[in-house]
Amino acid sequence: MNSHRVAERATLEPRTGTIWLSARKLSLPEHRRPVTSRALLWIVVFFRIFFWPNAALAVPGVDQVIVVKSERMLYLKASGEIVQRYPVALGPVPWGYKEREGDERTPEGRYTLDFKNPQSRFYKAIRVSYPSAEDRARAQAMGFNPGGNIMIHGQPIGGQADAQLFNWTDGCIAVSNEHMDEIWELVNVGTPIEILP
Repeated sequence: MNSHRVAERATLEPRTGTIWLSARKLSLPEHRRPVTSRALLWIVVFFRIFFWPNAALAVPGVDQVIVVKSERMLYLKASGEIVQRYPVALGPVPWGYKEREGDERTPEGRYTLDFKNPQSRFYKAIRVSYPSAEDRARAQAMGFNPGGNIMIHGQPIGGQADAQLFNWTDGCIAVSNEHMDEIWELVNVGTPIEILP
């Protein structure tokens, strides 16, 4: 038995992502019902949740990390373009070169991100390859140990919520845990990092 029903037709406007529904009269068998707007909405939600890439995965391959200490910002770059930026906390004495262990300064120069530590005492950590041969020579000439173990990391496990409001590290580069998750996914071991004044 055929009956007349009103069916909705969905049209997606790619530029804005708007879905337009238009009604038209169809002659359909009783057992074949057209998709309603509510069903269409659930389909869109399902595909958005399970098949749409998240923000971190939508960023092109990161090939360089830049930290600008005076701006308290970390930038991810791909093919020379900034694709993501994050506010950072540094050591309480962030200006100037790191000269020795315990000076609480963040080093300046070109390094490599050489190791990921998911079991850090902070929320995830990626190690910066400081000290370089030049850093060691400079510290040795002054009679100092150059220090090391400089990381990009999240917040202390069980730490305070407002830690990003001030410089608190021993020379590391700290970001929020949410931002650390993104950086962890986007940055591979071996990625160069440049730390600028």
